[in-house]
Formats: sequence, structure tokens, C-alpha cells
Amino acid sequence: MNRKDWAQLGKGLGFLSPWLIGFFAFTLIPVGLSFYYSLCEYSLLQKPLYIGLDNYRQLWADPIFWKALTNTFYYALMALPSGMMVSLGLALLLNADIRGQAIYRTIIFLPSLVPTVASAMLWLWLFNAKLGLINNLLGKVGIEGPGWLTTPEWALPALAFMSLWGVGHTVVIYLAGLQDVPRELYEAAEIDGARSWRRLWHITLPMLSPVIFFNLVMALIGTMQVFAVPYIMTGGGPTRSTYFFTMYLYDNAFTYLKMGYASAMAWVQLLIILCLTGFSFWSSRKWVHYQSK
Repeated sequence: MNRKDWAQLGKGLGFLSPWLIGFFAFTLIPVGLSFYYSLCEYSLLQKPLYIGLDNYRQLWADPIFWKALTNTFYYALMALPSGMMVSLGLALLLNADIRGQAIYRTIIFLPSLVPTVASAMLWLWLFNAKLGLINNLLGKVGIEGPGWLTTPEWALPALAFMSLWGVGHTVVIYLAGLQDVPRELYEAAEIDGARSWRRLWHITLPMLSPVIFFNLVMALIGTMQVFAVPYIMTGGGPTRSTYFFTMYLYDNAFTYLKMGYASAMAWVQLLIILCLTGFSFWSSRKWVHYQSK
């Protein structure tokens, strides 16, 4: 490299320096430290004491860890498929050429803009066993509503149902994908006599499969990290029925000051998400269709 090339390289690094500094200071170094702390006994108030894999061995024998992990998987099994289907169904309805289309789209998208705390407080009232709107409506048709957030059997399904409140962002992504489906494919299918369900199954879903895959991966990551809403609404109760993985991680780190143990949990969580995401990418070869192929 000559002097001019070095000068160009210096200018390029100068423009990149804000990002590089931020990446090293707020991403790479914290990730490295968290892995080191996962191998230590560290309470934030004393120097880390290296203990090897003891934190990971304790996780294996920790019943609360397995309870929180099980709750998280149950929540994901309920919230993820229902959220995917509801958002896709709403996107198909909103994609129809009907009067007031923009108004309906706005109504569907608005809940996703409501702050998390405000949403949690609203749903606390809706789920209230005595004064809540849901149980009052059920009472009008002769059904006695349960204690949605006060009984272990209903608390987790109630939170999964509440997650459908914020599907507006996903609906918008689906709508964008639906706009890219070539109209000539629908016209050719209509000429061949294909009905609406066949057009949906053989044209819409295959052409939309990359968007479905993207939303699946993002929803998978989100559901495995659920924290704010259950922490506000239930605090993990009743009887730890809504105590999720990230809540237990947070409590270990900032309530019990077991930062090393919490770091080990964070790495286990990362490994689980990587495995599930990797499986999603592997399976995508069989059902995701790209237009260029």
C-alpha cells in the first residue's frame, strides 16, 4: 500500500470509528465479560472469583431454573403460533380492496404503539376477576369468568392471549409482503378455475413464505425473551406459573446479586435461541420459496 492508500484507509476508519467504538464498548467487551463472569462467583460488590463450570452445574440442579424454562416454552407454544396465524389472517383481510381500508389498518396498528406499561395496566383491568370487562361480558351470557391472573391454570394462557394485542407490526410486514405477490399469478389461477382457498394455498403462502420465515424467527427470539409484561402484571405469580426465564435471570442479577449465575443463564438462553433459530433455518429449505429460485 502506498501513502495515498493509507490516507484513504485512515479516512475510512475515521468515519467508522463511532460505530467501532460503540461496538467494542457496548457489545463485544460486555459479551466477553459476561462469558468470563459466567465462570465466576460474582456479586458485583466483590472481585470475581473463578469457579469454572460450577454455575452451569448449579443450573442443571436448580428446580426454579427448570420451572422458568418450562413456563417460557409453554408460553412460546401458545403465543407464537397464535400470533403468527392472527397477524397473517388480519393482513389478508386488510389487503382486500374494501371501503375504509386505511381506517382498519390504523385501528389494527395502533395497539402496537401503546407503551408496555400502559398496555399492562389496561389488561390488568380487563383481566380483573370482579371488575374486569372480560368477565363482565362473560357474565352477561351466563358464563362465570375465572380469575385470569390469580389462578395458575389461567395465568399463562391469559398472557399468551394478551400477546395478540401487539401484532400490528407483524401485520404491517405481512401487508408489505402481500403487495409483492405478482397479480398475474392470481389472474392465471382464476383462468384455470382455482378458487380462493387454492389461490391462498398455492400462490399466496408460497410467495409469502420468506416473510413468514422472517416473522417466525423474530417472534421466536421475542417469546424466548419475554419479560416486561409478565413482570409488571403478575411478578411471576401465582405460584410461579408465569415466572419466565428472563425474569429469573433478572432476579439473580439485580435482586440476589448473583451476577455470575445470571451470566451463565444468559449464555444458556443464547444457546437455546441459537439452536431454535438454527433449526428454523434448516427447516426453511423445505418450505421457504424465493422468487429468484
